[in-house]
Amino acid sequence: MDVPTWVWIATAVVTIAIFTFDLAVVGRRPHEPSMRECATYLSIYVGLAVIFGLGVWYTSGGTYALEFYSGWLVEYSLSIDNLFIFIIIMAKFAVPRELQQYALMIGIVMALIMRAIFIAVGAAAISNFSWIFYIFGLFLVYTAFKLAKEGAEDEDEEFEENKLVAFIERRFPATSEWHGKSLFIKDAGKRMITPMFIVIITLGTTDLLFALDSIPAIFGITKEPYLVLTANIFALMGLRQLYFLIGGLLQRLIYLSYGLAFLLAFIGVKLFFHALHENELPFINGGEPLDYAWLEIPIWLSLVVILATLAITAVLSLWASSRMTEEEQDAATGPRRDWDDD
Repeated sequence: MDVPTWVWIATAVVTIAIFTFDLAVVGRRPHEPSMRECATYLSIYVGLAVIFGLGVWYTSGGTYALEFYSGWLVEYSLSIDNLFIFIIIMAKFAVPRELQQYALMIGIVMALIMRAIFIAVGAAAISNFSWIFYIFGLFLVYTAFKLAKEGAEDEDEEFEENKLVAFIERRFPATSEWHGKSLFIKDAGKRMITPMFIVIITLGTTDLLFALDSIPAIFGITKEPYLVLTANIFALMGLRQLYFLIGGLLQRLIYLSYGLAFLLAFIGVKLFFHALHENELPFINGGEPLDYAWLEIPIWLSLVVILATLAITAVLSLWASSRMTEEEQDAATGPRRDWDDD
């Protein structure tokens, strides 16, 4: 896929413009968005992603378009799992409802910048070392096993503060009081960080940890850095609205971990097969590629598997949760949090 420099620049400019506009609107009037507002914005972002995929189809062909749609769906499904942690973070820091949207917006912008760096590094590694697919594949299979194991353990999900946030809290003076969307305040002439600063850093760095799974996963769908980047952009665009729109519904997705584990395992195997197909390691088949057609899983099959997995996971989760008591759902997905309370 040959992407001209001006397309990269135009994509960056449009992305910055959208996020800047969104941030300006949210920052000017911090509030808890209504369901209608969330649904409207989410529909716009999903519509833009669909139109973008059609544009890729028109300019570069159906294969690349299917790769974009598949990658976008994978990133979106993994982002839904991230929302569980975001809800826990918001609850732990007692973020006021009217400020949660602003905190999420800044955290998402930080996440996008860090993911772009990850994507650039991953693309450079892939272009120079084909054996990196072995590592990506094994890592995703291991992550899938770990995710499925965690899903089988009926324990409440707890948030563990990452080391960077703990370091900031130890080394910098902070206030425990909220001061709107301000990140810093001056108290008796002393500059202090606010809870909003800590929350934003926590959200951004937590998403970076999730990127360790999602970036290798999407490289298992497409090797095109431009499609990897745009799929991540569109997935993150609607994440804030998704947080408010389906926050209560997350409690009922009791089999989400299993569905995501299967997807990661499938993509991990796909990456491993691709590595064998392009093998250069001397201790595997004498350093020669394994030229078997079945080693390359076609993109249309990947898209079918992704859609089927997400649909089956959602249907089974909603069906099973509808037959459970609140206590049984709590045991399956963690303690219930009242979405209407602070």
